Amino acid sequence: MSIHSEFDPLSRLSSLNNISLRCVSNVSCLFDESSKIEGTEGERNEAWVWNVFDLYFLFVYFCPALYLCRDFRYKRFAERLAQLEEAEGAFDYFTLSYRSFGIQRRSDNGLVLREWAPGAEAVFLTGDFNSWEKQSHPFTQKEYGKWELYLSPKVDKSPAIKHLTKLKLVVLTKTGEYLFRISPWAKYVTKTLDAITYDWTHWDPPQPYQFQHPRPPRPSSLRIYEAHVGISSPEEKIASYRNFTRDVLPRIKDLGYNCVQLMAIMEHAYYASFGYQVTNFFAASSRFGTPDDLKHLVDTAHSMGITVLLDMVHSHASSNTEDGLNYFDGTDSCFFHGGSRGNHSLWGSRLFNYSSWEVVRFLLSNLRWWMEEYHFDGFRFDAVTSMLYHHHGIGTSFSGNYSEYFGIHVDEDALVYLMLANHILHKLYPQCITVAEDVSGMPGLCRSIEEGGLGFDYRLTMAVPDKWIQVLKEVRDEDWDLKNIVQTLTNRRRGEASITYAESHDQALVGDKSLAFWLMDKEMYTNMSALTAMTPVIDRGIQLHKLIRLLTHSLGGEGYLNFMGNEFGHPEWLDFPRKGNNESYHYARRQFNLVDIEHLRYRQLYAFDRDMNLTEDKYGWLAAGQVRSDKVIVFERSNLLFIFNFHPCNSYIDYRVAVEHAGKYKIKLNSDELQYGGHGRLVQDTEFFTEPMPFNGRAQSFLVIWRLLKNIALK
Repeated sequence: MSIHSEFDPLSRLSSLNNISLRCVSNVSCLFDESSKIEGTEGERNEAWVWNVFDLYFLFVYFCPALYLCRDFRYKRFAERLAQLEEAEGAFDYFTLSYRSFGIQRRSDNGLVLREWAPGAEAVFLTGDFNSWEKQSHPFTQKEYGKWELYLSPKVDKSPAIKHLTKLKLVVLTKTGEYLFRISPWAKYVTKTLDAITYDWTHWDPPQPYQFQHPRPPRPSSLRIYEAHVGISSPEEKIASYRNFTRDVLPRIKDLGYNCVQLMAIMEHAYYASFGYQVTNFFAASSRFGTPDDLKHLVDTAHSMGITVLLDMVHSHASSNTEDGLNYFDGTDSCFFHGGSRGNHSLWGSRLFNYSSWEVVRFLLSNLRWWMEEYHFDGFRFDAVTSMLYHHHGIGTSFSGNYSEYFGIHVDEDALVYLMLANHILHKLYPQCITVAEDVSGMPGLCRSIEEGGLGFDYRLTMAVPDKWIQVLKEVRDEDWDLKNIVQTLTNRRRGEASITYAESHDQALVGDKSLAFWLMDKEMYTNMSALTAMTPVIDRGIQLHKLIRLLTHSLGGEGYLNFMGNEFGHPEWLDFPRKGNNESYHYARRQFNLVDIEHLRYRQLYAFDRDMNLTEDKYGWLAAGQVRSDKVIVFERSNLLFIFNFHPCNSYIDYRVAVEHAGKYKIKLNSDELQYGGHGRLVQDTEFFTEPMPFNGRAQSFLVIWRLLKNIALK
């Protein structure tokens, strides 16, 4: 597709309805390509795909006065950046505040403690070191709501607080109430089995962990394995960082994924929250092991050439008080908005005040902490939609109208915070990867900040898994609308890279089903043995599982994501221990043992997923840009020709396929091979020769024999 040869700006003005002009981004004159929408045979209509960059051009083209407002978001970002640099010296220093807040040990082993508690009347430190005397160690009040305490070394020159000492802050409120709190900057918190809340455990090991391996180069084709450490064992227990390092990382490497995205690492008191109700932002979850265990995990992944992303939750925080940030200084507006604006009505969590200087310090320093201390390679920012809008996406259906993205309903403070976060991360760590989870389709989300974008590298294509589930739940195989499926897979903003997936953790949670379970359901318990003939349900399920995943992988985006276990069709669902299931761990695990049993068909799905990734690694279709696409789906990408037959009962003889280049084509990946649970109906070394017969607008074509429910990749 290319720019329309008869571009007429006036003809497009009818689309410019309800745009909030004051919020137009600062962008260059960039155009989206036109998108051809095919109608009935012999009738095609051309339609333009609008994006914010087209709009900016037209606004400025027809109204020079709009230059006055074109910089709205970028100017707010630039002003905020200049303010913090002027006040703090440089954004590098400002974002390393974890080195000055919390507990800091000086070279002489003296300890300096600094906290921000603007609503407090007084602050004290208590713990094992002073026999839990509540008021024996008071902080001194400083300006701007800060408090400081200095503890000189002991007589033997050792620190006054030793490694693994349990501590608490005592906050005296304006109303005279004493509150026990954990420092927001605490690096390690622990909980005993019989305790209700977490304890602040001072982490200052005599021999800090030393990383052995450098970060691997940033992948050009991002293949992400989404993983949760706690459920990474077949056993009914909480698995550990060391278990994951030993047992799961080698599987990820073998499967051909070059990136692991770790969920639920930031400490969260409620295990069943999946890590999305964070209580302690600088602490790695102790239920999986020590901080050094996590560092060893990241270090080992880097030694394998695997990039490591952290699931970053800066969209909201747990409402816990004693072991969280809520009411830290006795007020509801310390880190969060006061009143109802500071509460998420659906999640029961607290919402950050991104206009606050100290909140921005806290959050940006949090990003630096995980990059510097744990050597993560980037972040997947959770719930970006909730951050971007005052309505948090609640009760809102996004249609794509630009009035939905620009106006007073947009939280410009949160938007500027995200711009600052991306700016700092990419300036200081040029290889850093940032991914946004946004369901709204915010324009410019993955454009550069200089263009008025938010600066993310990728966005998640959240409509794709919803489409697959909707099709499997509501539509018979023979009624699949392949044109609609392809439209969903390819309907993304030009010039903004995306991570696509057929299913993630959301689809695995209790109340929903994975693709494999939707396809095969209860027969997965009894009919997955390769020693017996496949039933029709298992046959259909295995073939569609492969087709859906490869079609999504090859057509859907510039990166690909898989949730752990789904590569081999993990049965059942995911449910964390809770009162409703008698605190059971039966469904809070991943049954990797199923892959290790040779006669089970899970091995066949695993093998296909591995070879799918290895084929992409060889030919790089994810990095090849967006595709041009021709129930059969045929398209070319990265010098490969993909052919899918989704028909449940029809095979095709002499099916003509159009190609650009003359020559011989060979099969590179075939879902119908026996090793993948297929039927072996196509000889793997079959060669296809083109002939100079024009077809579908291309000069060359060739004939294939095409069986039902299969796909191949040819080169």
